[in-house]
Amino acid sequence: MSRRLANLGGIAALALVFGLAASPGRAAEENDYPTDARVDYVFGCMAANGQTRENLQKCSCSVDQLAAILPYDKYVQASTILSMRQGIGNRANEFKATKVFDDKVADLRRAQAEAEIRCYRG
Repeated sequence: MSRRLANLGGIAALALVFGLAASPGRAAEENDYPTDARVDYVFGCMAANGQTRENLQKCSCSVDQLAAILPYDKYVQASTILSMRQGIGNRANEFKATKVFDDKVADLRRAQAEAEIRCYRG
């Protein structure tokens, strides 16, 4: 896909820290992503795509679109799965070989692709 998705591992670590406290009731709220998670996403996006004002705007747009498409708790789940898949051993293999986890990651990737279309090809 693109370099924007390549930095998801760094995002996953922060999302794990901040996301574990997210309550299920907040998932229905529009734009329920905490500021910390949004900023981390933009930093990662800019690290992958360049430190320019144009990329700041596109990366900010991207996280806003992502938040409008995918509730924060689902973002945290998928980010955590991706982070766990980077490991080695039995635990990492469990995260790599489970269909439910594949579906959660696919939802995140679809949301990111939609955000990319809205923000980078406009």
